[in-house]
Amino acid sequence: QVQLVESGGGLVQPGGSLRLSCAASGSIFRINDMGWYRQAPGKERELVARITSAGSTNYADSVKGRFSISRDNTKNTLLLQMNRLKPEDTAVYYCNADIISGDLYRYGRDYGRDYWGKGTLVTVSS
Repeated sequence: QVQLVESGGGLVQPGGSLRLSCAASGSIFRINDMGWYRQAPGKERELVARITSAGSTNYADSVKGRFSISRDNTKNTLLLQMNRLKPEDTAVYYCNADIISGDLYRYGRDYGRDYWGKGTLVTVSS
């Protein structure tokens, strides 16, 4: 019953900021890589930012210098600080994580699988 739940989306004016949160819960043995993806109307889902368990980060060119991804391993949470937002940032933002569940580990497997949240809508508009 591993779940990812996003929060923090909403309406913001261009140039404003939002912070998205993703809380992982359930039977979790370990969380490996995590990331934020987004999908705008009429477009494919795209990677926004990723972060490894060691803290290494990777960003889409379109958000470099404006967004910052971080994680709190003790709380099983993922954050995305979004600054200087633009109308083109408008999208549903999804949390993604590669997680080794307690069930998988108990069956002797040391690899995880992808989990997705249901998304949170970010609208950047005047």
